Amino acid sequence: MRHRAKVLLVSVVVLVASVVVPATGAAAATCAEIGHKVFVGDSDYAPNLDADGDGVGCESFPDTSRPTYDSTTGTGAGYWMIDEIGRLYPFGDAQRSGDPGEPLGSLGPDANSATARVVKVVSSSDGSGYWVLDDSGTVHAYGVPQLGSVDMATLDADEKPSTMSPTPGDDGYWVFTSKGRVLTFGTATPMGDLTAFTLDGPIIDSVALPDGSGYYMLGSDGGVFAFGNAKFWGSVPQVLPGVMLDCPVGGIVPTSTLQGYWMVACDGGVFAFGDAGFRGSLPGLGVTPVQPVVGMVRNGSGYLMVASDGGIFNFSDQPFVGSLGGLQVPSPIVSVAVLPGA
Repeated sequence: MRHRAKVLLVSVVVLVASVVVPATGAAAATCAEIGHKVFVGDSDYAPNLDADGDGVGCESFPDTSRPTYDSTTGTGAGYWMIDEIGRLYPFGDAQRSGDPGEPLGSLGPDANSATARVVKVVSSSDGSGYWVLDDSGTVHAYGVPQLGSVDMATLDADEKPSTMSPTPGDDGYWVFTSKGRVLTFGTATPMGDLTAFTLDGPIIDSVALPDGSGYYMLGSDGGVFAFGNAKFWGSVPQVLPGVMLDCPVGGIVPTSTLQGYWMVACDGGVFAFGDAGFRGSLPGLGVTPVQPVVGMVRNGSGYLMVASDGGIFNFSDQPFVGSLGGLQVPSPIVSVAVLPGA
């Protein structure tokens, strides 16, 4: 079982191109006619409305285009970034929940190691809280239930927790290790793992299906592993056999139909499988990220990428609400989570 061979419909598009592709139909509209700020990704956005090219047009107008986040309806726009020592950066309508916004340092008294580093942040289903996983196996819970942490004694010496995904009801989560081991907490149930296989690249990302009936694991070589009801639509080693990527893959996002997915490489290039359509990538815009892209998450009908310097690249119908790009970030950004429902 190298890359699960259920592969039909591999409409692979290696998207070596863009940050949000702006709408062009709005170019004839003036800011006075629009009457509010517009962001890259909005249908009203056009480059001629954005004099300084910062992704926000009509800046002298009130920001009425973005609704306030409502956890009961899942509306709003925003995301959290987190760095490797646990400093959280909320943007847009994303709110801090429980933690003071200071670095976690040793990541708390319950941490397994004083030198642990954060590897993942994931949001609850209503956006009211989030879990933070560090590579010592501790799960930190803010505004959500803490359902257990990894017993590192059960792992191999060279194995680390690397990613996690919550259950739909926020009453469980899966923690995945670099070797593809699956550890379950709360109501999460095991649906298979990779411990019997030798991987060509460590597992670096995961995503559970919306109903919790399956999950994907992603290897740094672009290998995709589907379990439960998750369907395999292709992988990078399958379409580029024997090719070693210069830039490791860092994130996977299923489409809304669950009939395909996107993957992103560290240069912002995107691989699309199944019914995943072109939404843009960085190389095609001639953009070279200052620091490598380290994560990719669903954002509206598309996806959002984050680089380790806190740069955000938004390829979706949701507004760009800020980034750390161009600022001096004291510790590398390692993960991003988007408000659900956005």
